[in-house]
Amino acid sequence: MIDFKNVSKVYDNGTKALSNVNIHIDKGEFVFVVGASGAGKSTFLKLMMREEVPSSGSITIKDYNLGEMKKRKIPYFRRNLGIVFQDFRLIPNMTVYDNVAFAMRVIGAREKAIRKRVPYVINIVGLSQKARCYPNELSGGEQQRVALARALVNNADIIIADEPTGNVDPQMSLEIVELLKRLNETGTTVIMVTHAHDLVRRFDNRVIVLDGGAIVSDGAVDNSGISISPVTHLNVEKTETFENRITQRFVSKPQEAPSEAPASNENPDEDFLNAIVSDNETYRVYVEDDEKTAASAENTEGGDAQ
Repeated sequence: MIDFKNVSKVYDNGTKALSNVNIHIDKGEFVFVVGASGAGKSTFLKLMMREEVPSSGSITIKDYNLGEMKKRKIPYFRRNLGIVFQDFRLIPNMTVYDNVAFAMRVIGAREKAIRKRVPYVINIVGLSQKARCYPNELSGGEQQRVALARALVNNADIIIADEPTGNVDPQMSLEIVELLKRLNETGTTVIMVTHAHDLVRRFDNRVIVLDGGAIVSDGAVDNSGISISPVTHLNVEKTETFENRITQRFVSKPQEAPSEAPASNENPDEDFLNAIVSDNETYRVYVEDDEKTAASAENTEGGDAQ
């Protein structure tokens, strides 16, 4: 599903971020990517999200060759990704329900589908009772779960979690990773980037270690002797029979949508992206209006330019 072949990345200022990286990640894997600051984790993420292209080598994700991808195709590729950020990037003047619903509205989903799916996903992350709350009324762990729900709501095949436990307490960190693991059990590919080695050692998963832009270790870690505290507030269950794509993954009972949740008639792209892109980061939640983005690319590059 994900292939890095001899990938190196050198920035214009001469910084060598990655050097001859070779990684293969199968569909349905759960992989930790760890390393100290400056090890290359951020560049690895940017390449996966097609924020950057490699200086050499090739990257293939779900049959998309990212190095050769035309700009107009990028939004369609990014629909396969759900991104969870360390700093949450919730829209402060929107409720939990509307923060999650916004991810569907900006890709043109019908309001009927939004009203059905959003409560379902909010219930998965254990926040049904907080659907009408605003971000400033939630704890850090609850905000992170809203961010996770937003990443899940468009049913992405790949979840990329960028330091998702960096701003929460140790117990909530365990809950977030356990939730990601339960999602992974239903077939979702999960890649979690972190510097929290102690947390990683609590789970028996494949761990890729980056140091100085190179892979210094790649393999499973046997942690059978480490005890893990009980985790609560998780509503994901694995099922063997699937009715449709959203109920395939989750067996939580859907809740009724908040009655006051209005249909959105505005064009939310600019406000949404401004709200979730920080001043010093280039990451964003990739739930753009594909048709508008594609049309813009056609106009600016004649439809064929790289």
